[in-house]
Amino acid sequence: MERSLKRKPVDRIAVYESFWPDTKKKWVAAGRLREEESLEDHFAFDLRGAGWPNMGADLDWKEQIVEETAETKLVRNANGALLRWWKDKAGTPEHVDFLVKDRDSWNKHVRAFLTDRSLDRRRLPIEDYKKAREKCRREDLFLAWTCVNVFECMHPVCGHEYMLMGMALDPDWVKDMCNVYADLLIRLQEILFSEGGKPDGVYYFEDMGFKEKPFMSPAMYKEIVWPAHKRTFEHAHSEGLPVMVHSCGFVEPLVPGLIEAGMDCLQAMEVKAGMDLPTLFRRFGDRIAFYGGVDVRTLIRNDRAAIDAEMDKKILPVVQGGGGYVLHSDHSEPPEIDYETMRYFVERGRGLGR
Repeated sequence: MERSLKRKPVDRIAVYESFWPDTKKKWVAAGRLREEESLEDHFAFDLRGAGWPNMGADLDWKEQIVEETAETKLVRNANGALLRWWKDKAGTPEHVDFLVKDRDSWNKHVRAFLTDRSLDRRRLPIEDYKKAREKCRREDLFLAWTCVNVFECMHPVCGHEYMLMGMALDPDWVKDMCNVYADLLIRLQEILFSEGGKPDGVYYFEDMGFKEKPFMSPAMYKEIVWPAHKRTFEHAHSEGLPVMVHSCGFVEPLVPGLIEAGMDCLQAMEVKAGMDLPTLFRRFGDRIAFYGGVDVRTLIRNDRAAIDAEMDKKILPVVQGGGGYVLHSDHSEPPEIDYETMRYFVERGRGLGR
């Protein structure tokens, strides 16, 4: 994993994959793995993530169910956001309303919680992180500190629409949110790494695109969000840690800025949004590694010939071209994928990278 991120020769491809909760339930019911067994251990993945902090505003907030039906519940959360969730299945919530809609409501309801240093340590699962780190050291696994970065911190507070309107109409407000969250992320890293030890890398979630477009222009990204990315990425580098960035949606126009900010590896590369791994490798493969990019829609067809063609098309240009690559689909695995298909995908991927 470490050598892949540095674009150095490896004995085989590093492998990781993500799963919907319902996928594991399906495989447990089919007798493919035990309820208490982790999918990461079951498939012998090379990476583990740990240390995810609580980035909500009010840490003492108790979830308020505003409305409930047989299938859904409408919840007011610690950020003041009103979200409608499915009760019995995984999925993205419906964004119903937000307490924070502008600079004044941000200052009134959220900002003070995030700048209060006395709350920092409470945000961190330090003991769980220590256990994960011990396991990774014992089993020679790559440990990544996983967290959302500033874009993924802001939209749960005010929603994408208010955030993006703020970028256009009151950019200094959004810059302040970026700075507050960047400060918090750096403080949390310092506490966690001091008390729990350093990981092997940092993995940020930062979904900045939708279908065929990013949420903002490269110029707007560079002016508003990029300075916070540069600060947080450079802080990880100051600790000797590579930076992986997960970003769903079409984000190719933002990749040059992410590289300039210090991104070492791009993760996901969602095909249905318009991302294409070979194209990205031709453009940026001399500067960053890649992690993912195999169309999950092909995998859930459970057709091995189609999977072979997709893997040959996407992965071979990178590994044969001397690039760094980590095997993963372009999204997490839904329950439509068969256990046998997942096993085949992992084993064939390891074979391709030798």
